[in-house]
Amino acid sequence: MPVLTASSLDRRALASRWDADGPLVVISLCAAWCHICGEFREAFERIAVERGDARFVWLDIEDDHEICGDIDVDNFPTLAVFRGDVPVHFGASLPQEALVARLIDELATRTAPARDVPDTVRALREALRGA
Repeated sequence: MPVLTASSLDRRALASRWDADGPLVVISLCAAWCHICGEFREAFERIAVERGDARFVWLDIEDDHEICGDIDVDNFPTLAVFRGDVPVHFGASLPQEALVARLIDELATRTAPARDVPDTVRALREALRGA
């Protein structure tokens, strides 16, 4: 499955599959000006193709501000991972393909919510589904 974006078509496709019993949703929060994000995008796309049961979304924290709102991103890339309504991970990651792939594989079995997830991140689901 290709990496989805903030486009209205992609958001509708994501909304149709994002429910309590749906697949893992992995959101990469990046910025167009970030050189590391540009390099990480290709790895993120490969990870997405290899894990077709999950949904992957690429958001630019500035260009997609209407969705991201005031999420505080300390470093790039930052990942927000959901299982249904439950955020199971939020944090910066090293932009290494193997490391991110292993993280996503581990999160695929996790059902417990991540601790200390900001409300702005919890709101991503509704913001993405809203359009």
